[in-house]
This record gives sequence, C-alpha cells and structure tokens, in this order.
Amino acid sequence: MPFQIYVDRDECIGAGTCVECAPRVFQLDDEDIAIVINASGNSDEAILQAAQDCPQQCIYLFDESGEEQLYP
Repeated sequence: MPFQIYVDRDECIGAGTCVECAPRVFQLDDEDIAIVINASGNSDEAILQAAQDCPQQCIYLFDESGEEQLYP
C-alpha cells in the first residue's frame, strides 16, 4: 500500500537512518534534514523500517488518502 510520508523538519536531526533504510525514498538536503524524494521508491517494508528506526520519530506515515495515520 503506498504511503503518504511527512517528515517533521523541526524535529529531524539528520541522523540519516531513513536514507540507509530507504535510499530511493529519503535523502538529506543541504541543511542535513531528511526530505522525501520519491514516496514509492522503496518497498513499504523499507519505508516503515525507516520510520521506526528514526531516532527522533519524526517520520509520519499516512494511508494513501492521507486521512489515517499509520505510524507512529
């Protein structure tokens, strides 16, 4: 199931664990803050793992419609 992904840029510390887990979805911008480059670039499992491994828990996953928060 495709996710809508939101990164809370105020909370992101640029640890890069999301990039390690899902490199075709996330990258760090010039401020070393995570951004979404392609919400469907990796498997749902990899995207969920990226959100779960985020030390700040600042990656939010929503269902395809954006109405139901799936994580955290």
